[in-house]
Amino acid sequence: MTATDKTVVLGFVPTEIGRAALAAAIEECGRRGARLLVLNTTRADRLVDPNYAHAPAMEELDATLRGSGVDFEVRHFTSKQLASEDVLEAAEETGAELIVVGVRRRTPVGKLILGSDAQRIILDAECSVLAVKA
Repeated sequence: MTATDKTVVLGFVPTEIGRAALAAAIEECGRRGARLLVLNTTRADRLVDPNYAHAPAMEELDATLRGSGVDFEVRHFTSKQLASEDVLEAAEETGAELIVVGVRRRTPVGKLILGSDAQRIILDAECSVLAVKA
């Protein structure tokens, strides 16, 4: 596929929710004629496995993207920021027209104590956000 000025940003985690968000992001890219920027990030202070980007789930991600027919880029990295901040910065950097995030139900106490990256993205994004449940 040829590169396009339109970009969809996906904050990806290798879970059932992440795979559902990936499928939705690929569908949106096909619909919009957009390229897909996939971010797989973890906070440096929470990194357990320094080879996390080479795990079988990342190989599955790569295979899914290669078979999707959409133009894509995957960025794996550790960060000093929250994942939500990384996603919002990437969306701003690329002029994204859409951010796709996976969401899950959380208890009120869980939301209060831990916050929610998805909620931050939904509230702070300059572009549209598609929230996807598994």
